Parts: sequence; C-alpha cells; structure tokens
Amino acid sequence: MNEVEKIEFSKEAKALSERIIKRYPEGRQKSALLPLLHLAQAEFGGWLSVPTMDYVASILNIKPIEVYEVASFYSMFNLNPVGNCLIEVCRTGPCMLRGANDIIEHIENKLGIKEGETTPDGKFTLKTVECLGSCGTAPMLQCGADYHENLTNEKVDELLDKLGASGKRSSYMWSLKENNR
Repeated sequence: MNEVEKIEFSKEAKALSERIIKRYPEGRQKSALLPLLHLAQAEFGGWLSVPTMDYVASILNIKPIEVYEVASFYSMFNLNPVGNCLIEVCRTGPCMLRGANDIIEHIENKLGIKEGETTPDGKFTLKTVECLGSCGTAPMLQCGADYHENLTNEKVDELLDKLGASGKRSSYMWSLKENNR
C-alpha cells in the first residue's frame, strides 16, 4: 500500500470535497484545487505533506506537480508542520512602516523562536506573510480566521497569553464548512 492510499478524508470532509468538486463543469475539476487544499490542510494537522498533496491530486485526477506548484506559491498553505496557533504577521510596506518589524521581534523574543519556527511545546508557529489586506489598521497579524489589528507589544502579549491558554488549534476549517453547505 502506498502513502496516498493511507491518507483519506473523514466522512464529513469527503462529502464536502465532493460538493466542492460538483460546482465545476466536467473536465474542470482542477478549479476545486484551492478549496480542497484548504480542506486537506485543516483535515490533516494544519499542513500539507507530500502524501497529502498526492491524495488531493488523485481526487482531482491531476498530476501531483500541479498541486505542489499551487501549494508552494500561496503563503496560506503550510508545507511543514505548524503549531496549534499559526501566527502570520504581515510584512509588507504599510505594516512595516507602522512597526511590523518591532512586532515580529517582540513575538520572537516572547516565544523564544525565530520567524518560520515552532515553539518546543508545539503551541505557536511564527510566519511572516505578504499583504493580508488590512493596511489601514497596520501593523496586524492573523491567527486562524481572526485578524488582530493596530498591534502594540501589549496587545500581542495579551493575545499570546489568550491563545496559549486556549490550547485550541487555529483553523480555517470552520469557514470552509460555513461556506460550502
């Protein structure tokens, strides 16, 4: 049995993937790639392993390289394991001008990790990303589906304490469920 055969969506995720694919005309199933990658990432621990991407390719009947190209292009997909709370700090112009570098440095110091790393307890991963579209309320970060804007070191400390205490995995899964009934 190969790795792809070992990976399978849960019954709920499989039904959702089928509904997503049916939105597109026959022969255009590749159009479902982005939502299926989101679903796979949420279903399989918050990141996309090569076997997971191969599984998505098999569902859509496309070549694995087509999935790898898309997954590696977008910062919203994680190609390595991430902590329960994936903290994505915007690093583009407006956020940098309003202190994103200081926020990133503060998070690194508070958590004892560098950008791209995960805390030893697996609670947090720090990632910098391109524009998250909240320029007017910079600096900002995203954790799961939640935006946190007009950041200060104090706001970041409160957020990290709250996220660390919750122990919940931040995820986009809820939005997929809500938007794909």
